Amino acid sequence: MSLTTERTGAPLGLILFALAIGGFAIGTTEFASMSLLPFFSKDLQLDEPTAGHVISAYALGVVIGAPVIAVLSARLPRRSLLVGLMLVFALGNLLSALADSYHFMLFARFLAGLPHGAYFGVAALLAATLAGPEKRAQAFSRIMLGLTIATIVGVPLANGIGQYFGWRWAFVLVAALALLTASLVAIFAPGGGHDQGGDPLTELSALARPQVWLTLGIGAVGFGGMFAVYTYLASTMLEVTHAPAAAIPFVLAVCGIGLTIATLISGWAADRALMPTAGAFLLWSIVALVIYPFATGSLWTLVPVVLAVGCSGGLAAVLQTRLMDVAGKAQTLAAALNHSAFNVANALGPWLAGMALTAGWGLPSTGWVGAALATGGLVFWGLSLALERRQLALAPAE
Repeated sequence: MSLTTERTGAPLGLILFALAIGGFAIGTTEFASMSLLPFFSKDLQLDEPTAGHVISAYALGVVIGAPVIAVLSARLPRRSLLVGLMLVFALGNLLSALADSYHFMLFARFLAGLPHGAYFGVAALLAATLAGPEKRAQAFSRIMLGLTIATIVGVPLANGIGQYFGWRWAFVLVAALALLTASLVAIFAPGGGHDQGGDPLTELSALARPQVWLTLGIGAVGFGGMFAVYTYLASTMLEVTHAPAAAIPFVLAVCGIGLTIATLISGWAADRALMPTAGAFLLWSIVALVIYPFATGSLWTLVPVVLAVGCSGGLAAVLQTRLMDVAGKAQTLAAALNHSAFNVANALGPWLAGMALTAGWGLPSTGWVGAALATGGLVFWGLSLALERRQLALAPAE
């Protein structure tokens, strides 16, 4: 990918790197807030299931912000939109660092979540446009590498900062990364180039397509399994595995390594066999999550299973490409809705896992909750594949 853009003269790789920094910032705040849950819950005097609502507030911001921003900004230049989204993201994280109460924290995390889905959606379309149809999944996977590398470097760093300097400084770090992204995108991304012919009504047409909803269902339900486990991983390590707090960043990095490996594979595989790749990731996730409850007793067994759970994260780039195929002309909304779906998963997984904990099932039960959600995602995948085959069978008669 050595393509150079006409408007800025910047190589495609440099533009993707600038966009990936934004993914790094988003990944750091999204996952680090889960790993910091034991620390900010204590500071804000919350029990852990209630503190989990703070995670869900961020996810709700993504779910609401992605479609609303995508529709209202359909005619805006992509570069300006990306810069604006990163500035709002920076503000939300700065307010998170200043939060002194449960409700203030809920508001700040909701605000920080609003730009998340739209940012990835617009970045994906920009990357696909610049890279061309044959390498669009690989181009987007490079942006997603920012998010996955965040789980290796950013999240453990933020968790370490949270432990030694206070959890608030972790959100200050994310705000600084967001401002850096806004600067790099303003410098290197091509100007102009909004979605050709895009308008709010055209974007809303995506909602009339059954395949769009089925694809969103795969992500919203199927990806919830990983979040059910990840949200309570730090607590599980402290209370069940009886690992030292210093081991938490290491195990979080192992999960991030799994995510990164899967993202590298998924972009390559999705450009060759899209739906089989999605199905394979869902099956992998089910197996890993079923094993998880039996692995929580020791770090020696927990670490390889956490790596396997992380490897299920390659589903994101696959479904992003799938939505481009089934959305017709409503590309911006569909691309943004992918991250709404994943953050429905981000809300659904912790919520259902929290219900299991409240019922007294214990922290290892988050694996069973996760396996059930991944199985639900596989059901949506099967329905989508069946509908696609039916439509292909009927096509010659139309």
